[in-house]
Amino acid sequence: MKLYIKYMVSLRCKLVVKEELKKLGLHEVAVDLGVVEILEDITDQQRLELRERLLKTGLELLDDNKTVLIERIKNVIIESIHYSDGQLTVNNYPEYLSEKLQCDYTYLSTIFSEIKGITIQQFVILHKIERVKELLLYDKLNLTEISYRLNYSSVAHLSNQFKNVTGLTPSYFKKIEKARRSNLEKANLPPAEPTETQL
Repeated sequence: MKLYIKYMVSLRCKLVVKEELKKLGLHEVAVDLGVVEILEDITDQQRLELRERLLKTGLELLDDNKTVLIERIKNVIIESIHYSDGQLTVNNYPEYLSEKLQCDYTYLSTIFSEIKGITIQQFVILHKIERVKELLLYDKLNLTEISYRLNYSSVAHLSNQFKNVTGLTPSYFKKIEKARRSNLEKANLPPAEPTETQL
């Protein structure tokens, strides 16, 4: 039996879900982002208890078919951008999503736009830009390497899309984030000992 869980977007979330299933005597076959497959059929009482326990951790057990579908779309996109080295472009997502979810892309796109208020393409772009921000701040890859990793056609294309979404160039974003982090680190340091000249 498959259960769909909203806000389940990290490895920590997977561990939380596994633990909550274990407490209820349920055995997972597979735990992926947003979906859990269990051996048993879940009773109404177990479903209610699981829903309550997950809500306390910031997760939500889903029942509505459209909501489940939206979460599945989001999780496939997030996983492809944040947790794999897949070389997908925005234009590859219609085919990719149709294949992964075994559903017509036009239907997926219509439902997604209706419920989320943005297109799948816009959602993909927003997450690609979030990933660019992360990679910029890790400071291990330059913009050319980031552009290649996220399958942009060029550095200029990445930079233009970044500026359209954030209002900043990638280099300026990196500069202000480093300055902000530096200021936060300084704020957490204890005051410096006064020197002899200050006494």
